[in-house]
Amino acid sequence: MMQEICAEKRGRGRPQVRCDDDTKAIIIQAANDQFKKAGYASASISTIAQTAGISTKTLYRLFPAKADLFSELISAKIGQYFLGLDENSLRDMGVREGLERLLLAYGRLTLSTDTIAITRLVLSESDRFPEIARVFYEQAITRTSVAMEKWLSLQTERGLITLHDPAMATGMLRGMMVMEPQRAVMLGQLSGVSDERILERSQICASLFLNGCMTAPMNMGG
Repeated sequence: MMQEICAEKRGRGRPQVRCDDDTKAIIIQAANDQFKKAGYASASISTIAQTAGISTKTLYRLFPAKADLFSELISAKIGQYFLGLDENSLRDMGVREGLERLLLAYGRLTLSTDTIAITRLVLSESDRFPEIARVFYEQAITRTSVAMEKWLSLQTERGLITLHDPAMATGMLRGMMVMEPQRAVMLGQLSGVSDERILERSQICASLFLNGCMTAPMNMGG
């Protein structure tokens, strides 16, 4: 789809030139690799440009500052999360299936190698660069929290679960889903978290949560 849009922007009969959207995607991937390897402060803009196969002039035209590049990187990752979550389908699922889908998507995002590396970067360098902490909090933590809170609020409005504070419940669910394995990986006690383990945790967390707040009697199937 993006290639079709870029082709339309380019116009017929003109030499094929990579459009800005495609170039941005390549830059973001190169930046992701560089941030993980060197950290934020030491990340080299020239290395990112070289890896992306562009000039530094082009990079600065698209991303005037390193902070802009970091912000776009986080935004892209969260965009992929919401794309995979498919909120429209989620709305039509049963309570158990929907909650498991939410937790699975959140677990895959938060416990991925890339996200853990970015989390380490933010924690270690936010004192010197508070802008990266702000971006990470607003675009990653807040946006994913709001999505989960909205879903819990909807189930409460439907009378399917009983919650007095969906925001607090969201925080508890997020912690239950990822805190222990995330901490183990970040402290070097675990090399990574398999998708099978993330799936298992999503199912267990959903069961623990629903057994505590499910309105009875109710069919939890679907």
